[in-house]
Amino acid sequence: MSAQQSPQETEDFELAQATAAVDEDLLLEVDDLLAEIDGVLEENAEEFVRGFIQKGGQ
Repeated sequence: MSAQQSPQETEDFELAQATAAVDEDLLLEVDDLLAEIDGVLEENAEEFVRGFIQKGGQ
């Protein structure tokens, strides 16, 4: 077995590293969004829910 990586293995490794960085950024964005939603619900959950109630049977 060779100690060197093939070009495909190197490319796959680099892609995996880049994907992991993007995944971490997305997780942070999702966490921030969920924290913002949680804050809105803590302040005025009734008004938030009322915004989703259908009116006139629509």
